Amino acid sequence: MSPRAPSYFHLHLVSDATGETLITVARAAAAQYATVSPIEHIYPLVRSEKQLDRVLAEIEASPGIVLYTLLDPDLTERLEGKCRELGLPVMSILGPVLRLFQAYLGAETTPRIGAQHTLNAEYFKRIDALNYTMLHDDGQHVDDLEHADVVLVGISRTSKTPTSIYLANRGVKTGNVPLVPGTPVPPALERLAQPLVVGLLASPERIVQIRQNRLLGLKAQRDDDLYVDRDAVAEEVAFSRRLCAKHNWPLIDVTRRSIEETAAAVLKLLSDRRRQPVA
Repeated sequence: MSPRAPSYFHLHLVSDATGETLITVARAAAAQYATVSPIEHIYPLVRSEKQLDRVLAEIEASPGIVLYTLLDPDLTERLEGKCRELGLPVMSILGPVLRLFQAYLGAETTPRIGAQHTLNAEYFKRIDALNYTMLHDDGQHVDDLEHADVVLVGISRTSKTPTSIYLANRGVKTGNVPLVPGTPVPPALERLAQPLVVGLLASPERIVQIRQNRLLGLKAQRDDDLYVDRDAVAEEVAFSRRLCAKHNWPLIDVTRRSIEETAAAVLKLLSDRRRQPVA
């Protein structure tokens, strides 16, 4: 980009459903531009001419890139026509993919707004997984973990809870158990046979940084300075390594991983495990 390029741009996301697909794609693209940030204008559930009128007015007031997932041809035509009139780039996110499907399958689509959010078996599987995961967060109900798909273990501040919730939203029943210095590992954890147990760890420096920031954010104090002592944290990390090695549990280093990347690594381990022949 030119040195004089603006540091921000307007990004209009127009959807006739929740807009989740659109937002995910747009943010993945915008993330590739480190020197410029989008100002997002998100319009979900746009299904009528009146609703589109408001969208068009806001696009005209704040010109920028327009991305959409609209299936109604009349709404699509109006949106694209207005963007052409204003000289703005506009693109259907689903359009190219649907055309590719149509070319390969040799069949026309049957437009169904929000079809991916249908209350089907997959949807209820995700809700069931989320309920299970919330009930088994942070070492709760350890005796019931045999019914989990995945159990995450790790010391404090290794992103166990957010990773568990992300996995639950993918339909994976996930429990997590903290490894606490001076506290014995629950025997039920070490006896698990059905779930995939995965250890999460990070560098001592990273964990100390996160813990210090958390204490500052909460304006909290701990009597035990070992919580943010680098050597003590290094021993916690070493203990988690030894425990996972003892039980042959795979380890994932989350030091430089996002929650999404950590969850993707867990899902790959789970997929590989499920493909293995049953002994």
